Amino acid sequence: MLKQLQGEGEMTSEVLEPATQAEAEMAAAAHQCLVMALDHSKADHIDVTLDLDDATQAAPVLKLPPRALHLLAHVLRTMAARQPLMLVPQQAELTTQEAAAILNVSRPFVIKEIEEGRLKHRKVGRHRRIAFEDLLAYQAASREKSRAALDELARVSQEAGFEF
Repeated sequence: MLKQLQGEGEMTSEVLEPATQAEAEMAAAAHQCLVMALDHSKADHIDVTLDLDDATQAAPVLKLPPRALHLLAHVLRTMAARQPLMLVPQQAELTTQEAAAILNVSRPFVIKEIEEGRLKHRKVGRHRRIAFEDLLAYQAASREKSRAALDELARVSQEAGFEF
């Protein structure tokens, strides 16, 4: 089920709730077919023929760009795993709770990062809002910092003679 989240003056986010077991099975099969089609195609578009129950009408053909189909494949993979999915407009501002859900951390952690100056935000009344682009930049910087720390740990371990 698709729910729209919208507060006063905010852009709309779409939340796709976890699929039922039957939906997950259909999504898994559709994902597999779509990935196979994309893996073997170098075309600038892919034609999708819709099979309608009404035999009196000609089946319409959709011309879809591969990028759209990659996005659809991601949605289907997420549905097959029975995980929730949130579609957020790139220009959206998120609440601290929404940011925490995207980062897979707690809301207090997000607030701490804001207060420490590591995550940009703006105040709307008493509430904090985080630009989606700023959240993505924070996430990328965090991953890079983690990667650098792991590289350093591996280097120090090798110098100390530890084997992996």
